[in-house]
Amino acid sequence: MNPYQKYKSQSVESMSQGELLIMVYDEAIKDMKRAGMALDDKDYDEYEKQLNYFTKIIRYLVNTLDLNQPISMELRRIYDYIQFDVGRLLAGRERRKDEIPQIIEIISNLRDGFEEASRRSTAAHFIQENTVVV
Repeated sequence: MNPYQKYKSQSVESMSQGELLIMVYDEAIKDMKRAGMALDDKDYDEYEKQLNYFTKIIRYLVNTLDLNQPISMELRRIYDYIQFDVGRLLAGRERRKDEIPQIIEIISNLRDGFEEASRRSTAAHFIQENTVVV
């Protein structure tokens, strides 16, 4: 393993679950933006490749849901909607660029929500650790 790969591996392994989730959302957003650029360039092979990458990420997010948590069912519905919408983009001959920003907005909102929750969770954790009991 070269030094860069070793560094990258160590930094991913040392991330919190929240940071990893944010990284997954960021990658999904990049894939969808790349799909939009490929569509602009009329590079339909790249367009489909990026949508397939995006779909794999959404499937990963679905598979990692803890369905014992109440919010997981709501997230599952959102992910199902996104998969349906991306499936329409892949299956249809009419390539609708206006769908891409809507999907990016949904994923970005989810990402931002989890980032805020992670920040609050971390802040609460540090406050509890630093509390002095007399």
